[in-house]
Amino acid sequence: MTAEAIIVGGGLVGALTALLLGQQGRRVALVERSRPNREVGELGVDLRNVAISPASAALLDQAGVWEALRSAAYTEMRVWEERGTGEVAFTAASVGREELGWICENSQLLEALWAALDAIRNVSVHVGDEIQDVAVGPAEARLALPGETLVGRLLIGADGGRSLVRSALNVGLADTPTGHCALATVVRIGNGHAGIAWQRFLLEGPLAVLPSSDPHLASVVWSQSPEAAGRRRDMDAQAFCAELEASLEHRLGRVEVVDRRVVFPISQLLVENFNPVPRALLIGDAARVIHPLAGLGANVGFEDVRALVKTAQGVPVDGDLGAQGTWSGFARRRRARAQFMLGLMTVFRRTYAAKSPLSHLLRNTGVSLFDRSGWVKQQFIREALGVGQAAGP
Repeated sequence: MTAEAIIVGGGLVGALTALLLGQQGRRVALVERSRPNREVGELGVDLRNVAISPASAALLDQAGVWEALRSAAYTEMRVWEERGTGEVAFTAASVGREELGWICENSQLLEALWAALDAIRNVSVHVGDEIQDVAVGPAEARLALPGETLVGRLLIGADGGRSLVRSALNVGLADTPTGHCALATVVRIGNGHAGIAWQRFLLEGPLAVLPSSDPHLASVVWSQSPEAAGRRRDMDAQAFCAELEASLEHRLGRVEVVDRRVVFPISQLLVENFNPVPRALLIGDAARVIHPLAGLGANVGFEDVRALVKTAQGVPVDGDLGAQGTWSGFARRRRARAQFMLGLMTVFRRTYAAKSPLSHLLRNTGVSLFDRSGWVKQQFIREALGVGQAAGP
């Protein structure tokens, strides 16, 4: 049997792609090393969480998994910095919405996607097999696994920042180290999060505190140097809570308890082409990795899925999904969007990293003007929600 699409990578982006293509009635093969398991920390929620924009929520609803999630809506985002008086508040009401987005537990979302995949007969899931060879020719793509070879019209690499598919196809990329790591954990806070996403730009890097479905539990993503991240990971819980509380200027009240802390490196990368050879696509983190300071990584990956599924709708079921020219427009638009988002993140990081007095003055003045800008601020919010013109189809 020849699949219409072989998808390597069963994470959020790959699993959602397989689900939506399968729901179109297409024969899809999904390859992943292991089936995801529900992961819960000591405080009862996953240490890894993802911000979900309204556009992403609509896509997950289309896939039939949104209602199964324990999501936490946030109606406001407050952004301020360590050295400055300027502050920005983004509100859902300013763009006529009830919420800006939701925070979902990573493993719960994965579990829901895989449960939905189990119910689709035309999607075959291959778990536990190491990929031995990747070959893409003019007529088909082949994926060699122990004991079998998968054949498909289109190969989709959705296998993360260290993509095997990308390496096998020798795809060129620009890899930009940030010099930062992210520390992630969950904390219990005295005053509660009030449905607000908090972000403070510290001199060492941005600190985000995101709401959960429990009004007193919040996820922490703290970008900092590897040395600082290691120190905070290893310090005792009481000292960490006190340092986090002070770094937030006590705005959320007392930080009472902290869960296990994990540290991971942060990089930014972008491939030369999302459609590097005929019959092959790269999507999600296999195509671009964005700094997590704005919580856009999963949403930009879901934008890939939305655009991919829309392009696939133009090809008849059992037709040639990898035919020459089918994906050139998709690849061009998605790379342009990635360049825009990476550039925006670079501007944010450099702007808030500048330490001179003049930089502080200009930044505070600019932030205050932006906060009062009306239409400009509204358009910025719409783009961040994935419902602006730049997000694409």
